[in-house]
Amino acid sequence: MSETQSLGRGLKILNLFLETDSNLGITELSRQLNLDKSTISRLVQTLVQYDYVQPDPGTRRYVLGKKITQMSWQLLNRVPIRDQAKPFLYRLMNETGECAHTAVYSQKQALVIDDVEAPASLRVVGGIGRLIPLHCTAVGKCLLAFSGVPLPSELPARTHNTYTDIDKLLDHLAHIRQLGYALDDEENDYGVRCIAAPIYDHNKNAFASIGISGPTVRMTDDRLEALAQQVMLAGQELSHQLSIKNKNGVPTP
Repeated sequence: MSETQSLGRGLKILNLFLETDSNLGITELSRQLNLDKSTISRLVQTLVQYDYVQPDPGTRRYVLGKKITQMSWQLLNRVPIRDQAKPFLYRLMNETGECAHTAVYSQKQALVIDDVEAPASLRVVGGIGRLIPLHCTAVGKCLLAFSGVPLPSELPARTHNTYTDIDKLLDHLAHIRQLGYALDDEENDYGVRCIAAPIYDHNKNAFASIGISGPTVRMTDDRLEALAQQVMLAGQELSHQLSIKNKNGVPTP
C-alpha cells in the first residue's frame, strides 16, 4: 500500500468519525469503507499513535483523539468573525445583563465560537467550543432558518418544549424568518431562554448567528421583544461592519 493510498484511507476514517460524531469499531469501519479488517486495524493504530484517534474506554471501539481537539482550537482561534464579533458580545452582555455568544455550523450542529459570560450570580454558564443541537437552540434554529444548513435527521426531545416533528419545525423556521430572530423557549434546557439573530457576509449570506442566553426568571415575556430588538440590531450592525471590511480588502470567513 503506497503512502498516498494510506493517507487517503486514513483521512476517510477520520471523516467517518467526524460525520457520525460517535465511537466506531473496526468491523463498522471495515464495512463502511469496504476494506478488510486487518487493513483498517493497521490504519487505526497509526491514527492512535499520532493521537488523531483514541480507544473508547470500556469498549473495543474508538473516538476522535486529542490532536483533533487541538487542531479545532487552533482553527477556531483563527476565525475572523470571533475578533469582529467580540465588541458586540460585550455590548449585548452589558445592555441585557445576559450571556452573549456567536455560533457557526459545524459537524451537523451549532458550534459556539465565542462566549461572554454575564456578571450576574444567576446566569447561564456557556463555554467556547461546545457543539449544541440545531433544532432546539436559538443559535441553531437561526442557522437552520437563515443559512440553509441541512435539517437534522433526528429531532430528539430535550424538554417538553422541543420541536420533535419535522413539519412543525419547518413551520416554526418559517415564522423565525418572518420575525428576523429565533427564540429558544426552554427547548434545550428547562429554566433557560435564548434569543439569536443571523450574521451576514458581504454577499448577504447568513453564515453565523449571534445571541444571548439567560434564566427565565429574568428573560420574562415582557422583556422578550426588547431583548430581541437588541440582538437583531447587534446582528445587523455586525453584518454591516463585515461588509464594509470586505470592501476594504479584509475577508470574512
